[in-house]
Amino acid sequence: MVLQRIFRAVIMGPPGSGKGTVSSRITKTFSLKHISSGDILRANVNAKTELGLLMKCSIDQGQLVPDDVMSRLILSDLRAMDQSSWLLDGFPRTASQAEALDDNYRVDTVINLNVPFQTIKQRLTSRWTHFPSGRVYNIEFNPPKVAGLDDVTGEPLVQREDDTPETVTQRLKAYENQTEPVLEYYRSKGVLEIFSGTETNKIWPHVEAFLHRKLFSIKQKVA
Repeated sequence: MVLQRIFRAVIMGPPGSGKGTVSSRITKTFSLKHISSGDILRANVNAKTELGLLMKCSIDQGQLVPDDVMSRLILSDLRAMDQSSWLLDGFPRTASQAEALDDNYRVDTVINLNVPFQTIKQRLTSRWTHFPSGRVYNIEFNPPKVAGLDDVTGEPLVQREDDTPETVTQRLKAYENQTEPVLEYYRSKGVLEIFSGTETNKIWPHVEAFLHRKLFSIKQKVA
């Protein structure tokens, strides 16, 4: 689809919700630039920029990156693509960050993937890894030939700390507490769209149809 004017969207969803898959499909189908806050953060830390060093200091001390630092970082990257349509992933994560974004850019829509926590826990806790090679197995979708062992070397598989049931529960609860005010903020602005389901392939057609309608509506207004 050829966009008639600049279109800007935000995608939200807890870890394991299929956000990465949906993001890649949106950017490919609608020719948007995918902007990942995680990628920007890592690039700045690796390049040892002023903001990167500030963030590394917070991360090393086990603290959250301050809102103003995170906002300055993302907005700096967005200014470099002022004439582009984009999908922003991983930002904003707090109401304060959402306000900072709003002060600089009009967000046309916010897509929230609402996947039951029980489904996500099942997905994430099913992952087992062969650390030396980085091969990842999922006992539901891509199980090893012999339970608990790597297909190639026969060495034992290990579950990452991030994928243990206790850690997954903590991560999901932390996400919920942190982002609920952001969802409320965008709900009050009238731009929040929630897509619920347990399978990415079943959620995606609804997201795609919504974006086609949204962009057609914008095209009509411009015309």
